[in-house]
Formats: sequence, C-alpha cells, structure tokens
Amino acid sequence: MSILCGIPILESACCLACARWAWRRCLHSAGHDSETWGLAAPDAFEPVPRICRYILSVYEEDLRNPLWAPPGGYGINPDWLILKKNYDDTQGHAPPYMLYLDHDHKDIVLAIRGLNLARESDYAVLLDNKLGKRKFDGGYVHNGLLKAAGWVLEMECKVLKKLVEEYPNYTLTFAGHSLGAGVAAMLTLVVVQNRDRLGNIERSRVRCYAIAPARCMSLNLAVRYADVINAVVLQDDFLPRTATPLEDIFKSLFCLPCHLALRCIRDTCVPEEKLIKDPRRLYAPGRLYHIVERKPFRCGRFPPVVRTAVPVDGRFEHVVLSCNATSDHAIIWIEREAQRALDIMLEKDHITEIPPKQKMERQQTIAREHSEEHKAALKRAVSLSVPHAYAPSQYGTFQEHHEHENKNGSGGGESSIGSNTDRMRRESWDELIERLFDKDDSGHMVLKKAHWHDW
Repeated sequence: MSILCGIPILESACCLACARWAWRRCLHSAGHDSETWGLAAPDAFEPVPRICRYILSVYEEDLRNPLWAPPGGYGINPDWLILKKNYDDTQGHAPPYMLYLDHDHKDIVLAIRGLNLARESDYAVLLDNKLGKRKFDGGYVHNGLLKAAGWVLEMECKVLKKLVEEYPNYTLTFAGHSLGAGVAAMLTLVVVQNRDRLGNIERSRVRCYAIAPARCMSLNLAVRYADVINAVVLQDDFLPRTATPLEDIFKSLFCLPCHLALRCIRDTCVPEEKLIKDPRRLYAPGRLYHIVERKPFRCGRFPPVVRTAVPVDGRFEHVVLSCNATSDHAIIWIEREAQRALDIMLEKDHITEIPPKQKMERQQTIAREHSEEHKAALKRAVSLSVPHAYAPSQYGTFQEHHEHENKNGSGGGESSIGSNTDRMRRESWDELIERLFDKDDSGHMVLKKAHWHDW
C-alpha cells in the first residue's frame, strides 16, 4: 500500500524534472554559449571565408569550368592546383580532398570536403568509433577520423614535405567541413606529433581551420592544440553541440527520438563539472569562433558578430532547439555569413584608418593575446581537474615546452596512439601506420579490422 502511495509522488517528480529540462532548453539560445567571449579581430578571422571557398571548390569536378561557384568565384587559380582526389582515388579511406598552393597568401592548403549522404564509405569513417576506443597523446580521439587522417598523410607525405621545404615561408593549412573538419583536425594532431616527416616543420607554420566540426577529441587535447586548430561554428549548428556519439545516432535511427531525449535529459541534469572529468568524452577541437547572427525571440538575421575564445567549460555543451540547427551546418551559409562578418570588421577598420605600422603592432598584440589566452585555458583545465591536462612550462613558452618534448621523444600525458601502458614516449609515424593499416597482396594499404581488446 505504501508503495502505491509513492507512485504519484514519483510521477510528479518526473514531470517536474521534464518541465525543468524543457524550460531550460527553450530559453537556451546559441548566443548564451559565447556571450562572455571576446570579439574576433579581422586579422585573425580573415582566412575563414577564403578557406570555406577552397573547401567548396573540392565539390567541383572541373575548377576551370565550375558549376556551383559562389558570388565572386572560389578565388582559386587552377594553375596552382597541385592535386585533387575524388572518391575513386581515395577508395573510401577518406573524403575527397585537394592540395592547393596559394601564392597570394603564401599558404599550402589541403582542403577536405564534408559528409556525402549518398556515400557509404563516409558513414563507415564516421561510425568507426566507440567511447574510449582510440588514445592519442594522453587523450582520446575519434578512431575513424584518425584512420582517415593517417591514410591521407601517408599518401601525400612526400608531396607535402617537398612543398614545405621548397616554400619555407609558407604556412601549411589543413581545412575541412563537417566530416572533413574532423579529418583535418586529426591531420593537424598527427603532423604536429611527427613534424620530422615534413622536414621538421615549425609548429607555428602548421594550422587548421575546422568548419562546423564534429566532436572529435577529448577536452585536454582540444585545449592543448588550440594554438594550431581553429574551429568555426555558425549560430545554432547542431554538430559541434551533439555530445551523443554519432555512431549511436546513426545506429539507432528506429528509436532516435527516445535516444536523443534520454541523452539531452542526462546532459542537462548531470553537472558539467562531472562531465568534463570523463576523459573519453569528445569535444569540438581547438580555438572556437562563433558566428552569431540571430537573437532570441527576434525575427530575421542581424549583422553577424564573431566571438572567439579557448573555453574549457561551457564548450558548446547543449543542443539549441532551433529550426536553423541543420541549415547552420551548411558550408554555403557558413561561407556567406563569415564573409559578411569579415566585411563588417574591415569596414570598421577602414573608417578608423589604422596606419600600417599600428596595424602590424595590433597583429603582434593579437598573437600575444591569443597565446596568453591559450596558456590561461591550459591552467584552467588543470584547475578543473580535466584528465591528463597539464599547464604550460614555467621555464618557457608553451611552444618551447613542446619543442623540448619533441627533442626528447616524449609527449605530455600518457603514451601516444593506441598504447595500453603508462610509458611516457611518443609513438613514431611508422608505428602509427603499422597499428592502423595492413598491406594486401598487391602492396596497397588496407585498414585493419578493429577489435575492442586491441585498444
């Protein structure tokens, strides 16, 4: 009898919890995620619209006769195109990509396209992961994206090394959208870990622009590599906010609403302090740029504002209930709004008419501020007890700390990719390739079949 009397109380508690969750979700807008962040400087944000156009150009079959070029074109000189790989060339190991030598901006760009909904191989890359399956440099990363990055780098390593050595003043940029953004982020991690494979390229020359990326690395890695990885998110984009593992979403389409509801309730009710202490939980990578163009309870679009930070807590933790959550993921909209935002920034700069000398000093100031912000984020990660996070060295800059590690052959945190011991050494490139791939009878690389006990 006493048990029956408790049922109405239990039902009331569940209803109150659901009502609280729904109320918080309805009031939460994308602007809340970045309201405490600083405004992005035009010099730092300038490459983003251009990089978006390069990624869009990968969709074209013939860059000399483009079919879907945005207004003003892609800004690409076809004569500077080094190579372009389609699905037949990649054989499902990675999305299509191109390598472009941008002489105008002194940049070597490897751009990777996003998810193709009609390609089974793209889903195979996306679904090749389980929580805590793949370790990397003391953290966790998405297994399928790391495999795709390893394949791309193994294929193009010689070409990249030649270009890096031939153009020592050029930067090396990895860029991608959606699925390609995750591959680009993994490429950056692997290159920074194995810089000797590209002629000992300086860490400061390597950078990544991940446009609308999936959550692909643990929090300690997302913060640690924020000096080389930049993630760009448009307003309500669902993918960087989707804490639910993508493989669970696609494998449970039959009961997806129930699955997502349970995940959302759990992520809302569980304190964030507890969530960030899970070392296997994946996050959007690097420094975040958030383009905000809509305001809550307002109709229409406003002039876009770009905010940036290297957050540790509050890192796009909640999905925004918005009818634009999927459209904001489209690379076409991101390119358009990023260009609008940059035009507004440059217009303000033109009005103030900053002299060239002061402009150069401002660029140096921005770089110094970004470096200080990065160090502060690393220290905050340690103060919040983020697993395997460590503060920058007390005896030099964060970059010097990494260079010291590279010379001694060791990395921060636990051992590198796929290790099951606590040895403090960095896994070499050859060991990485041997762990991820086999060779068939014809000598071609094939992905190893994953077994849970291997990880």
